[in-house]
Amino acid sequence: MKHLNDIVIPIITPLTENDTIDVPSLERLTEYMISKGVDCLYPCGTTGEMVYLTDEERMLVTETVVRTAKGRVTVFAQVGAANTASTIKLAQHAVACGADGIGVVTPWYFQLSDKALVDYYCEVSQSVPDDFPIYLYSIPQNAVNDINADTAEKIAQKCKNVLGIKYSYPNMTRLQEMMTVRGGDFDVLVGPDHLYEALVAVGGKGVVSGNAMIIPEHYIAVRDAMAKGDWQTATKAQRRTNILNSILCAKNNIGCYKVVLKDLGVISTTKMRKPMEEVSADDAKKLLADLCLADYKNVRL
Repeated sequence: MKHLNDIVIPIITPLTENDTIDVPSLERLTEYMISKGVDCLYPCGTTGEMVYLTDEERMLVTETVVRTAKGRVTVFAQVGAANTASTIKLAQHAVACGADGIGVVTPWYFQLSDKALVDYYCEVSQSVPDDFPIYLYSIPQNAVNDINADTAEKIAQKCKNVLGIKYSYPNMTRLQEMMTVRGGDFDVLVGPDHLYEALVAVGGKGVVSGNAMIIPEHYIAVRDAMAKGDWQTATKAQRRTNILNSILCAKNNIGCYKVVLKDLGVISTTKMRKPMEEVSADDAKKLLADLCLADYKNVRL
């Protein structure tokens, strides 16, 4: 089974002026990310505004990315939804269209018991082939529900195709607890970008980073330095990403990604799925000016 590691990109969902999925822009974005040397594309995640997309739109996005990637990078579709039926439908579609695996966020809005979460993930696991990779996804600040290490252990023991977790809350203790699941045979990836180097240093697998969609060279610099055991350079590169991320995330980070990608000619509009707001013209101008002032396209260590 394929595993997630290193740099995973939760890509945005480009939209047309008429609020439909902009397939040509999505194809260009896929090609652009592949050209930058990233390891995996992760459509329909939080950065992809998945909670505001229909199931049919999410399937179109996944199909487009898989078809365009043509096996050149790994594609894991985020299929978690607010209810089990939609999650299973999206999971089975990911299998059918040729995705390499899936991420599954916890259901959101209603608070669920740990048992309910175990049951949820077991149902999803049983709905796809035994050798189809699944990663849990916890983002409690958005989804209300969280996954603790004990719950992850129960899921991992019952579901052999659950290979790990993307954990998107900045809690290093929880992240390290996750590394003990299944006797340590459990991949842990971090969502908060500033913990990338720290996580890998203690045994984590990598980062799932929306910011890396805009500044991939900087994340690759962190990755390559760590791979060489050059932690001094890795730390410098990590700190550089932190500075640039503070610019990208100052306001409406998903909207900022679209502003930069449009400026680069990768996507055609900065449209967001309502009720999400677009970045204002003034803020977009300031964002691009601040990034250029920071020389964001170049790695300087």
